[in-house]
Amino acid sequence: MSVNTPVAGTGGDKYVPMEERTGESSVVFFTRDLSAEGFKKIYDKVSSVLTGKVAVKLHTGEAEGPNILPRPWVKELFDTRLKDAAIIETNTYYEGDRYTTDVHRKTLETNGWTFCDVDITDDEGVAALPVKGGKWFKEMHVGKSMLDYDSLLVLTHFKGHTQGGFGGSNKNIGIGCADGRIGKRDIHTYPGSDDMWGIREEELMERISESTKATIDHFASHVCYINTMRNMSVSCDCEGPFAEPVVTPDVGILASLDILAVDNACVDLIYNLPDGGGDAMRERIETRHGLRQLSYMKELGMGNDRYTLIDIDNGDAVITAAEAVKDVKPVWIPDLYNTFRGRNRAK
Repeated sequence: MSVNTPVAGTGGDKYVPMEERTGESSVVFFTRDLSAEGFKKIYDKVSSVLTGKVAVKLHTGEAEGPNILPRPWVKELFDTRLKDAAIIETNTYYEGDRYTTDVHRKTLETNGWTFCDVDITDDEGVAALPVKGGKWFKEMHVGKSMLDYDSLLVLTHFKGHTQGGFGGSNKNIGIGCADGRIGKRDIHTYPGSDDMWGIREEELMERISESTKATIDHFASHVCYINTMRNMSVSCDCEGPFAEPVVTPDVGILASLDILAVDNACVDLIYNLPDGGGDAMRERIETRHGLRQLSYMKELGMGNDRYTLIDIDNGDAVITAAEAVKDVKPVWIPDLYNTFRGRNRAK
């Protein structure tokens, strides 16, 4: 009997503009208000699906990472909207500041994640979730205690990524909810290989997306997504203070009930930034074939790549991606929440 070997798709280096996409459309909310108030306003647009015990998946970052979400903004959201929620994280696959629970807890303290419960979900084991319709996986291993929650808020720092091209909600879940020893290994490493990062380009994007699908299928209709386009280094927060200096201008915050729509909208805003403002991110996304994240999520039925963009700063007006960023200047200006400098240039 022949065994079918999966083959990765193609086109991860080719951007598809909105006018060339087909299918149904979802709603994505947008605000330029990069502040605690902006967080709360856009959260209120999508939070009705959150019920029961709420998990908040965000990237808490390596120690002294300069680009992680501002802790005061997140604290305000917890104090006013998420009093009984917990941040969820997993330990890392690589040896670093979050490799074991003990060092991970020290890093959480260093980075200021001390105002709420933080559940390192693979501390006491793993659970296997089915991957429906996957070609690389039949199941994905996640942190065991993630299954103790009823709803999931995906609170993402949108940025570049050394291997994924970009890190949106898909990467936040697909890598961030996979446990540190089995799930992340299965995404990144071929069995028996000495190269722990041997899986790259389109195949990596597909494996990340299948991992994400396992988690969002588990939470079903009780999951929503918020992507913050601020301090967008081409490097992930996994690189901590060694992340490449930020050159891409800050844009705003987006939210949706559709993971593909919100990630695609962020990519569209990058591609529509005027005067070359998005060049660094575009180069990172295309050279890593990161756009395969989007096309494969669509193939898996995870969401829609067409969307209506709602400007909540202007009476919920419908706008295009180009209109959303038309006034953004091609320069990054640090704000007062840059607690750790890292390699960011002084302004």
